[in-house]
Amino acid sequence: MLAARIEMMQQMPIFGAIGAEAIEFLLAPAPLVTVRGGDFFFREGDPAASMFVLETGHVTVSKSWQGHELLLRRFAPGDCFGEMALLDLFPRSASVRADEDCDAIELTPENLYRLFERDAEQFALIQMNIGREMSRRLRATDELLFRARMGETLEAPQRIARAS
Repeated sequence: MLAARIEMMQQMPIFGAIGAEAIEFLLAPAPLVTVRGGDFFFREGDPAASMFVLETGHVTVSKSWQGHELLLRRFAPGDCFGEMALLDLFPRSASVRADEDCDAIELTPENLYRLFERDAEQFALIQMNIGREMSRRLRATDELLFRARMGETLEAPQRIARAS
C-alpha cells in the first residue's frame, strides 16, 4: 500500500521529481482521513491547517455566492486540494464535499517542516511545485477574469445542491 501511495504522489505535479524516500518520510506521520459521501472535508471560511491528497472517491469544490453553492471544479483520486493552507494560513477559500465515501492523506505544515529539517532540497522542490501549481490555477483564473472584463459572456458556474 505504501508503494502505491508513493507512486501515486510522484505522478502529481506537487510531488513530481520528489524521491520515494522523501515521500515516505512525509507520509509517516500523515493520517489517512475518511470522509463519508455528502460530508465535507472543509467549508469555505474554515481555518486552514492542511492539504489533502485524494486516494479514493471524488469531491466537489464549491464557492458560496448570493446564497447559492457554485461548482468550481471536481477532483478524482490522485488530485490534491487545500494546498494554499500550506503557504498562506488564511481561512479556506472554498468548500470541498465528498461526492461519495473518500479516503485522503492529510498533510500539514508540520509534516513539511519535518521534511525541511531532514532534506531541505526536497522540501524546497515541493514548495516550488506548490507555487507552480497555484500559478497554473491563477493563470486560468486571470484569463477568465480578463475575458469577462473585456465583455465576453462566460458560461455561468453550475449551481449545486446546498448540503446542510
